[in-house]
Amino acid sequence: MSRNTGVSKASGTKTKLEKLTRAVTSAMKYLEISIRVASKGDDVRDLVWNAAANLEYALFLFSIMHQDVPKSSSWRLTSASKEVEVESILASTRDLVAKAENEIKAGALHEARKITWMARGHLLRLQEFFEKQRKLERAAKKSSQ
Repeated sequence: MSRNTGVSKASGTKTKLEKLTRAVTSAMKYLEISIRVASKGDDVRDLVWNAAANLEYALFLFSIMHQDVPKSSSWRLTSASKEVEVESILASTRDLVAKAENEIKAGALHEARKITWMARGHLLRLQEFFEKQRKLERAAKKSSQ
């Protein structure tokens, strides 16, 4: 038992696991909505940001729960082309998050952490793309004035 809280360490881990599950589930919901919105040609930047924030929080929880397990250098994202296909990246990320959810349910937290890290990497790539787009739009608007 913890002296200050009266909560056992196992109970605290369970709570973290519940928070982890909620964060990954929330990211999945934002990704599913993003895919539907992107298919209509609408802006998905805020939805992607929310999905990425949930994955970032999940990775934070993983790091607290397993401080002794460092990120492996073998966790590399495959950077296919320089072309960014938003819907394709969102679908790939959704598939990764679904795998992470299954690994969490199975208790394979190390594998779930790795998959979550890779999913977050895909969303970071999208966010970088969106930022470049925004800068180009701003520059075009400035030059037309």
